[in-house]
Amino acid sequence: MNNRENQMRYFILMIVAMLFWGTSWTAGKVAAAHSHAEVAAFWRYGISFMALLPVVWYLKTPLKSDKIGYIYMLIAGLLTSLFNYLFFAGLAHGAAGYGGTMVTSLAPIFTYLMSITILGTKVTSRQVIALFIGIFGALILLRIPFEGFAFLNVESSYFLGCAAVWALVTIFSQKASSRTNPMFYSLVVFGITGFTNMIFALPYHPFDFGSYDAIFWENITFIGVIPGAFATTLYFISAAKIGAHKTGVFMFIVPIGAIASSWFVYGENLAVSTLIGCLLAFVAVVLFNMKKSKK
Repeated sequence: MNNRENQMRYFILMIVAMLFWGTSWTAGKVAAAHSHAEVAAFWRYGISFMALLPVVWYLKTPLKSDKIGYIYMLIAGLLTSLFNYLFFAGLAHGAAGYGGTMVTSLAPIFTYLMSITILGTKVTSRQVIALFIGIFGALILLRIPFEGFAFLNVESSYFLGCAAVWALVTIFSQKASSRTNPMFYSLVVFGITGFTNMIFALPYHPFDFGSYDAIFWENITFIGVIPGAFATTLYFISAAKIGAHKTGVFMFIVPIGAIASSWFVYGENLAVSTLIGCLLAFVAVVLFNMKKSKK
């Protein structure tokens, strides 16, 4: 198999991973409707952690990092636990397709803005233009030109929080990437996230298995095993092969899985403003990551 065929194979694996991540929004909405957000948040990453253990063992992943790497993983785990709660709380009130599209589109834009303002990342004039396009796309996604600040409702505020928190998680993930193996990083972060969410889930008796019906367990197990452990493994393996700078674009496949699955399960329709905002954010990410051609 030549290099081009190898690249194509990893492109396909990345697409599969992103589609699975998209379906987790609809499955998450079903799970949230059959439990408490705190319980769903705990079991999502608790199951992902357990499912990832044999994968890490099979791949012979080195289980080591330095002190700073562990600090980054601790912070990322705590932030992911917050994201996880906002994810289920938002789905308990809002639409899965809209949430998946909004968070996936806004998170990269927030990441770039935070990298520039907090980390002092230098940008080119083309990247500045990309950011303006992304910000305009964000305004469309939030429906500000049409509805003003009506987006500050229960539905959108949770998803907006998800995007902002995930941007911080992304920054700490990038900082930790040179200090540990990405699979070990995921295992530790999943463990910290699951444990943190468990603390907040205890008042709702998450280990009283009979309190939650089969629909909840089927959906939360699906999220934990398939989008959680399986798709995450595909993502990291493929990202290592096709290059980290290309992975941001693939994130825009996530809304396809979210929109298609939410339409199939809930009959949710895609708003024109959501589509336009997502496309503008996609253009922004492509422009921001585009490398200057060599003469």
